[in-house]
Amino acid sequence: MTVFPGSEYVLTLACPDRPGVVAAVSGLLAGRGCNIIESQQFGDQVGQRFFMRVQFSASEDLTSDFAALAPDFGMEFKLRDTAVKPRVLVMVSKFDHCLNDLLYRVRSGGLDIEVVAVASNHPDLRPLTQSYGIDYHHLPVTPDNKQKQEAEVLALVEHYQVDLVVLARYMQVLSQELCEKLAGRAINIHHSFLPSFKGAKPYHQAHARGVKLIGATAHYVTSDLDEGPIIEQEVVRVNHSHSPGDLVAMGRDVECITLARAVRWHAEQRVLLDGHKTVVFPR
Repeated sequence: MTVFPGSEYVLTLACPDRPGVVAAVSGLLAGRGCNIIESQQFGDQVGQRFFMRVQFSASEDLTSDFAALAPDFGMEFKLRDTAVKPRVLVMVSKFDHCLNDLLYRVRSGGLDIEVVAVASNHPDLRPLTQSYGIDYHHLPVTPDNKQKQEAEVLALVEHYQVDLVVLARYMQVLSQELCEKLAGRAINIHHSFLPSFKGAKPYHQAHARGVKLIGATAHYVTSDLDEGPIIEQEVVRVNHSHSPGDLVAMGRDVECITLARAVRWHAEQRVLLDGHKTVVFPR
């Protein structure tokens, strides 16, 4: 069969771990004249689950072909055309560093997503957002209107046909209902220390305790606060000479880097959920 350049697709799948999965997938692709560009797989020996990501070129969409194959292996799969950029809603409060970093990466071509709108419980970051030509929605939230405000968030998700919600230092706890509706398609970033410091001014708490490492964690949002499946973590070493202000500045940088990696890997379908964990196939 003649191989046609066609479009590029990404196939991700999970199924019970058993012989023949890779052969069946690669055989199907070869039989349709596809060219495999990248292939990664992982067999979880504890959970007896198999995970795979394949990027390939094809002259046609093969969704129906994989749908026919899936029952033979108990396979859950997704197939995405890489030419279609994920549509992203970013949620923020007053801290601007993660939002600014994401918008710059998108504009400079370092992040292949489309930020379709920004929503915030404060009006502060409207000028920054609109300087990129992106819609900004001010959605104030109080204990009395939280349910209504979250309904407005969901309305934005539907209106903009959002694929991913990114909480870029959005300083509000989402309700269990909203978390469930955004399951697997909402990413949060938060500071992560060893030991952990909760509450106000975590960097100042860390400085007072003389920590040697500060860091950040990007994870999927669940109703368990800051305990969703982890996508990426990063740390930076500090010492006694660093002031609380130094830690804040260094923390901003590591939060930006960690969040950007998580968003990019999710957008490229390099993250597969494995219960409370993730399987990540980075480049």
